[in-house]
Amino acid sequence: MTYWQPTTSRKQVLSSVIGVILLLGLSFLTNADVELPAIIGDNMVLQTGMLTPIWGTADPGEKVTVTLGDQQTAAAADSEGKWMVKLNPPDAGGPFEVTIAGSNTITLKNVLVGEVWICSGQSNMQWPVNASTNAEKEKAESGYNKIRLFSVKRVVADEPLQDTEGRWVECGPETVGGFSAVGYFFGRALHRELGVPIGLIHTSWGGTPAESWTSKHKLESDPVFKPILDRWEELMAKYPQAQKNYEEKLIQWEQESQKAKDEGKPAPRKPWPPVGPGHPHKPSGLYNAMIAPLIPYAIKGAIWYQGESNAGKAYQYRKLFPAMIYDWRRSWGQEDFPFLFVQLANFTKILPEPVESNWAELREAQLMTLALPKTGMAVAIDIGEANDIHPKNKQDVGKRLALAALAVAYDEDLVYSGPIYKSAKVKGNKAVLNFHHVGGGLVAEGGESLKGFAIAGQDLKFVWGEAEIKGNRVVVWSDEVQHPVAVRYGWANNPVCNLYNAEGLPASPFRTDQLPGVTAK
Repeated sequence: MTYWQPTTSRKQVLSSVIGVILLLGLSFLTNADVELPAIIGDNMVLQTGMLTPIWGTADPGEKVTVTLGDQQTAAAADSEGKWMVKLNPPDAGGPFEVTIAGSNTITLKNVLVGEVWICSGQSNMQWPVNASTNAEKEKAESGYNKIRLFSVKRVVADEPLQDTEGRWVECGPETVGGFSAVGYFFGRALHRELGVPIGLIHTSWGGTPAESWTSKHKLESDPVFKPILDRWEELMAKYPQAQKNYEEKLIQWEQESQKAKDEGKPAPRKPWPPVGPGHPHKPSGLYNAMIAPLIPYAIKGAIWYQGESNAGKAYQYRKLFPAMIYDWRRSWGQEDFPFLFVQLANFTKILPEPVESNWAELREAQLMTLALPKTGMAVAIDIGEANDIHPKNKQDVGKRLALAALAVAYDEDLVYSGPIYKSAKVKGNKAVLNFHHVGGGLVAEGGESLKGFAIAGQDLKFVWGEAEIKGNRVVVWSDEVQHPVAVRYGWANNPVCNLYNAEGLPASPFRTDQLPGVTAK
């Protein structure tokens, strides 16, 4: 009998088998599943009334089919594995399921169709419901399962990112506490008024300037912004030495702190680390990491609460803020989507005499931004706190933003703004002021005489003026000024002012002059 032996032929067979196994293993490794960005997931809200992009990654050339109800749309992944389809969502409502099928199948559940808004800015947008007025009551009454919340992770990036971290959740007592208070109160007001699902995408970072939220392309497109980029390059060039100095100071601080502790004395202040790589003030750094990954998710518009970190450069903000809005609109490709913002609240101590103010100049820059189409502004000059840059009354901020949204985004015929300065005319020793948005009429809040008006003659020395309402106008004068040339209202970091319309909305601070101001340089 002949027995089969492990000859060379057998070795070749074994080698071939192993080779096939290895090839099969490699094929499994290289066969990428269909994947979605974080912004597309369970519990999300799709924007009604427009084509809605759904996108992700897969194997190059792979066919991906997206199904929503009876609607089915397919696309093939490109050479980089990227694919996108555009759905035409049904009318607002839900919940629905969305199925994405390729080499694998993903089913997204509890999806709603409604109105989607971006909520962005710095710390007053970041400020959570937990730290706002009547926080426990607000959380207890937040069971709106048709409001959905998405919070973007705070990250800085050198180049635009494709994805972020976060997930959609239903609004409720367990989820709303850490969410943006302004965002939530805005969304709640819209939900109550419109009766449709609301999706809120919160992407903010405390203490950050507008240039961090603007693309590098936009900042490089205008020489006005060159100082911003130059300043950052200078900081980066100095960073290695600054970091070395910081580390030396930190060692010294640790020694002094231990000595203070041993002696029962307070520890000295810890030194601040220098601005360096990965800092949220990096121009375009937050646009890259916290805006770019959201594009092109279909949205209705954006709300914005920021400006404190740019107050020292308010004249520059006159161009920077509109440029940022234009930049976002261009990036999303949704034409002029509604962009609503909060004017800076009153802050710091009240001063007895009229003064120059960088915060007043920043508010003026915000006011000027209303020249852009489909913009609206919530005035907050009456809800600030002298000793806290973060006023806890975020409810009124959200309500006023929602009023602007109803008018600007949803074309409702209502009074949505307090009085906005229109024009002035001098008659003898008095200045007569005209306003937009007078609503049911101008009023002095509290029934007192008007406050907050300053007037100047040719010497441009401002003094407090007397003021009274005459119909839909305000007349201002002072016995110290015989030939007035300029009037200012609410022109201070923390002004005392009380001009409203009958609908209870405060007038925006303004000035009639065009003097350079303290931030012109």
